[in-house]
Parts: sequence; C-alpha cells; structure tokens
Amino acid sequence: MVVVRAAGGESEPPNVFGTTVCRPEARFDGMDALTRLVEETAAPTDRPRERLDARELPPPQPLRNTLERLAELDDDVVLVQTNDRAPKHLYPKLDDRGYAYETVDADDFVATVIWRDDAETA
Repeated sequence: MVVVRAAGGESEPPNVFGTTVCRPEARFDGMDALTRLVEETAAPTDRPRERLDARELPPPQPLRNTLERLAELDDDVVLVQTNDRAPKHLYPKLDDRGYAYETVDADDFVATVIWRDDAETA
C-alpha cells in the first residue's frame, strides 16, 4: 500500500494509491528534511539508504533509472527516489517485483521510499 502524505494545505481525499494526510512541516530544506520524512515512513531505519534524484529527468527516465538502481542494490538497502511528481507508473512494477514502498508528498518534491520487507527477502 502506498501512503501519500501532502505537505501544507488541506488533506486530500484517499486515492487508489493510498491515504493522503496533511503534513505542513514537510519542506525540502536539505538532506535533514528528507531524512526526517523517510524516518516517518514504515521503511526500516536500521538499513543503509541510497538516494536517486529524478526531479530533473523527463519520463520515462525516473522509472527506468529507479528499476535499474534497484536491480543493482543489495536487498537490505532502502532506496529513496526524489521526484517532482508521484511515480504512479512505478508502483505496479514495484508490486510485481515484491518491493514495499511509501510516497511522501512535500511542497517542493515527492519522495518515494522503496525497500524489501524482511518476510519477502527470507
């Protein structure tokens, strides 16, 4: 399940990708803000993290780059993709590959946190 949290303004209604919750404090003011957002997701906090910045890439490069990066990473690594929009076409591909993920929507960026659940990697 994807949980999309919106920063600022009123909460949006739930959508097919998950629940949207208002989070006014979510601003991208550097890596610390991104780290705080990631730590509020269900992603494991005891694993190494890698970041993929796809904000400047046109479609379909964010999708392609994310899937290629995931294929290169060890299963214990959490990948954080930052983008200028929710990667809606990525979600079904992550589901097919057995990844858990959560998307956090801030004013200036969207972060999608991707990881393997312990049960799925065993």
